[in-house]
Amino acid sequence: MDWETLEQKCASCTACELYKTRTNCVFGTGSRTAKLLFVGEAPGEQEDLSGTPFVGRAGQLLNKFLEAVDIPREDVYIANILKCRPPQNRDPLPAEEEACIGYLREQVKLLRPRIIVCLGRISAAKLIKPDFRITKEHGQWFDKGKFLMTAVYHPAYLLRDPRKKEDMLTDMKRLREKLDELEKAGETT
Repeated sequence: MDWETLEQKCASCTACELYKTRTNCVFGTGSRTAKLLFVGEAPGEQEDLSGTPFVGRAGQLLNKFLEAVDIPREDVYIANILKCRPPQNRDPLPAEEEACIGYLREQVKLLRPRIIVCLGRISAAKLIKPDFRITKEHGQWFDKGKFLMTAVYHPAYLLRDPRKKEDMLTDMKRLREKLDELEKAGETT
């Protein structure tokens, strides 16, 4: 499957009830040759309105962290597990995650990233391990076959608890170091 076919299939999806209330399918954005993939849990209100992930306040904060460690947003790919917004930004239901995870898997197959960064607990629990503890395991690296994976605090969480911003900056600096390390080894080209 190519990117255009996958995006069209996703935009016309009716696999769960969320399609009934979405304004836009929020497929993903960024470089389709990126070696770095960020995965959140689900679109919020601004994302639903624009059709682009991480454009609201949380996305603006993510941009600041990317800039702080010299990672251009246009050089990464950003997606969510769910492609439609849950009502009132509630957590995704397991059935919704299952209905939508195939689109993310196809995106990963097409993208072939070297590093996947989970944004928040829900993404990490789905992609790294079901009992992931974000407060204890953020910033740790997990080797998942072809991918190196880590999880950082979700930017929306940092808006609610700014005390964790220093931890986020530390994790992002480690991510930058890992990218540099892989680049020197020729693994991100």
